[in-house]
Amino acid sequence: MNITGNTIFIPGATSGIGLALALRLQAAGNTVVIGGRRTDALENLAAEHGFATVPIDTTDPASVLAARDQVLAQHADLNVLVAMAGVMNAEDVRSADFLAEAERIVDTNINGPLRLVAAFVDHLQSRPAATLMTVSSGLAFTPLAYTPTYNGTKAFIHQYSETVRMQLAGTSVQVIELVPPAVQTELMPGNSVDEHFMPLDAFADEVMAILEAQPDAQEILVETVKFLRFAEVEGRYAAAVAALNPAA
Repeated sequence: MNITGNTIFIPGATSGIGLALALRLQAAGNTVVIGGRRTDALENLAAEHGFATVPIDTTDPASVLAARDQVLAQHADLNVLVAMAGVMNAEDVRSADFLAEAERIVDTNINGPLRLVAAFVDHLQSRPAATLMTVSSGLAFTPLAYTPTYNGTKAFIHQYSETVRMQLAGTSVQVIELVPPAVQTELMPGNSVDEHFMPLDAFADEVMAILEAQPDAQEILVETVKFLRFAEVEGRYAAAVAALNPAA
């Protein structure tokens, strides 16, 4: 992926990693369209930063299609989709009460990206150089004990990305998997001030540096996430799980 000269759609970009990347990609010389469910937040970000915006709820198939139609009507040169959709919550599978929340996480973290890919893949293949960026997690590789469904959905995104990359080989679409570590955002309450997590600005800056230095990268791995990403292949999986879950 070239770091500049693109037209990029980032759903889920009203806060957190999505917004941090949107700001940096815009500053690098890209046209950035951001999406989200909160129209007030979209209006404020459009006024403050000049983003094009579109309302979207990735858990609603009709909303995804409507957003696609609006984005492509206004930005026919769109060539980058960041399929960012994620929620995280603690669960305890020892109680049957976990199921409703688990289903909500699956619908957002798996079905949301699937809907986005299905909506935009034809258009991306029509562009001479396009990128599909997925967003998994270090927890796809080394699990956190109290977020089983989140871990599982991100493991799905990893394997889905690997397989979609194989299917799109020979087309104009590059598939990049962004693999965040624990980052200081409000993905879960209190995470944004957890001193053990990677500061958001540092994460976004390192991602941009990797994109610029490695335009053909298949995975974007900041240094911090490599502890989780390569724990199993480097033969230290049990130790990494124990370090991540000291009270488990």
